[in-house]
Formats: sequence, C-alpha cells, structure tokens
Amino acid sequence: MSTNSPSASTASTSLINSMRWPVVGLLSLGMVIAYFDRVNLTIALPTMTGDITLTKAEQGMALSAFFWTYTALQIPAGILVDRFGVRIPYLIGFLIWSLGSAATALTTGLHSLMAIRMVVGAGEAVVTPSSMRYISLHFKEKQRGLAVGLYMTGTKIGPAIGLPVSAYLVTRFGWQPMFLMLGLASLLWLVPWMLWVKKDDIAAVPRSASSAAQSAASERVSTRELFRSPVMWGVIIGTFCYMYFVYYCMTWMPLYFKERHGMSIQQMGWYSGMSFGGMAAVAALAGWAADLLIGRGWDPINVRKGFTIAGFAMASTQTVAAFTDSVDVMLFFAVFSLCGLGLATANYWALTQTLIPGGSIAMVVGIQNTAANLAGVVAPWLTGWLIDRTGSFDAPIKGVGFWLALGIGCYLFLVRRDYAPRAVRSV
Repeated sequence: MSTNSPSASTASTSLINSMRWPVVGLLSLGMVIAYFDRVNLTIALPTMTGDITLTKAEQGMALSAFFWTYTALQIPAGILVDRFGVRIPYLIGFLIWSLGSAATALTTGLHSLMAIRMVVGAGEAVVTPSSMRYISLHFKEKQRGLAVGLYMTGTKIGPAIGLPVSAYLVTRFGWQPMFLMLGLASLLWLVPWMLWVKKDDIAAVPRSASSAAQSAASERVSTRELFRSPVMWGVIIGTFCYMYFVYYCMTWMPLYFKERHGMSIQQMGWYSGMSFGGMAAVAALAGWAADLLIGRGWDPINVRKGFTIAGFAMASTQTVAAFTDSVDVMLFFAVFSLCGLGLATANYWALTQTLIPGGSIAMVVGIQNTAANLAGVVAPWLTGWLIDRTGSFDAPIKGVGFWLALGIGCYLFLVRRDYAPRAVRSV
C-alpha cells in the first residue's frame, strides 16, 4: 500500500496527535538542559577566578558573550525552522551547544572563555523558534497556554535545578569536571528526540490535519506589515523588559547573594534555584488558569494581557532589596518577585501567537526571542559595569524596576487587538 494513501495519512496524523504532549515535555526538558548550560558559568566564576583573573566588568562580558550569537541568530534560526522543520535543525543545534558547554573546561583566559560561550549561544539559537512553531501548529488557542506554560517551565526548572546542581558539582569536583559532566550527559536527550519527532511532523502541516491547523499554517504576515504594527513593537520592548529581569537573576543574583550577604556557593545556588523553581510552578499554573478562563468564554487577549501585566507588577517588588539590609526581607522578595513574574511567562508568549498568527510563526518568535536575548547581552554587562562604577548592587537593582515599569506600559498601550497586523493567506 502506498504511504500516501488516505489511511496511511490518517494513521500518521493520529500518531502525531498522540505524541504532541510527550513532545512538549521533551521540548521542556530540552529547555532545562539549555538553561543548565546558561547558568553553570555563573556558579563556576568564583572558583574560575583562581585560575583566570577577571574583573567584574570582564566577568559581565563573559556572561554576556553567550547572548551575542544567540541573539544574532534568532531570526535566521526562525527562517531555517520555517523552511526545514524542527527535527534536524534542533538536532544539530543541540550537538553544538552540548559539546561547546563541555569544552568550556578547556578555557584558559577571557578570550577563549568568551569564544566558547559564543559557540554555545549559536547552538541554542534554534531552541525557541522550533518549540514555539511546534506548539503553534499542534495546539488550539484554548490549549496553547498550558502547552506554552509547560514548555516554558523548562526555562525556570533549568535554573532551579541547574544552579544548585552546578554548585554541588563545582564544590565536589571543581569547575572543569562540572562543565564536562553536564555537557556530555545531556547528549542522552537526543535518543527520544530522534524516536518521537518525525520529519513530516514539524516540517509541514499534513493535508490530512484539521482545517484550523491548515488555515493557521497558510496565513503569513509580511515583514513590512509586521514592523508597522504597534503590537510587534510593544511585544519587542515588553519582552526585553521581562527578560532583562530574568537574566539579571540568572547571571548576577547568585553572586549578589554571595558578595553582598556572604552566602556560600551552595547557599547561593540553593536560594537562586528556589526562586526559579517557584517561578516554574506559577508559570504552568498561570497558563492553565488562563486557558480555563478562555475555555469558559473570556476574551483571550484580555485574559493573557491581564496575567502578563500582573506578573510584571509583582516582579517589580525585587527593587525592595535596594532599600533594605535585612537578609530575610531580601530573600522573601527575591523569591516572591520571580514567582510573580511566572504569571506572565506562558501568557506573554501565547498572546503573541493570538495577535500575530500565521505560518511564519517561527520567524515571529525569532524576532521576539531576539528582543528577549538582547536583554541577555545588556543585563550581565550593564550590571557588572554599574557595580564597578558604584561599588554596589543598588543601582542594578533599581534599574530592574525601571525596565519592568516600561514593560507594563508597553502591554497596556501598544499590545492591543486593534493594532494587530493583518495576515494574508498563502497558496
């Protein structure tokens, strides 16, 4: 029997549908691994400085280098995924970043450290465009918040587990073995990836798929129309503001715990991990809660905007740390602010897909993720520079409050239904 027969096509579609939730779980696990490789340098730096002499500004440059290539390649990665699907691009990217992370053990100075971090960033560039394209094409609006929420928990579980695990491995074995063990062990993820994700699952929506999925895949937004829309600029700036806070917490908050409050490496890893763990739980619950409200007839845009703005507002309480010397108060708001931001995590990504649908979704996600990771370039470097200039963490912490307030303004005034770009149907 021909594999192109209706029965074979129907069986293929049924298999794809039955595997979509396990694949979301696998995508989330891939994000956990990716974030292990983003935060392990933060934990290693205090011990690496015994072998490599680095000023605070140079440490900020090293932490920032990952995002130079990661950010620059977001849009090209989105175009690549729209053209070839997620299976092979993700495979190649995963190999590059895992082996690059392991090779960090071989670095001997600032330049080699920055170069290898740029390699890791290049490999990880494909992750978010691939994952968001999969979710956009395989989940309806009323399920998408939970799917995105579960996927995005990986961005929080990664730091939540990665920070204390990296701290343990560095304390127990040293920084070089830590990079080798984490980088090489992660390659086991590729086994289920190659078994579960088939070429025709992501590269195109099958003709036998639902009419809604085919319609979504055929609608495209021109680049000109996209950048004429206030929605896209609101999303770009709002995403930058969201991720500025996240990347400050990932790269400098553990060092703040150690240098400002005298915590040990294991303590700074534990408290940082607990903050991101709470954020992961809130992100999944907020995605589910928004889906529940939408399923009951609430307006999707208003629901997702409400969760996003509430998350930004709760995150802004982080700035309390600049006005108190109490360790207990500081720790409370460090955990509370990141948990609160979890309200926005799934919903600000799903909101983009609601307002800007289309078969070019991976390119749109690439643009949004470029903005997200410009924050990864700016936050580590700017924080280190401010600390060198002021001798204190207070200025960087107050800066976080400024960016979060700007993000709230963007989602209030720019990300609106009547500003959404128009899609055209491709043939």
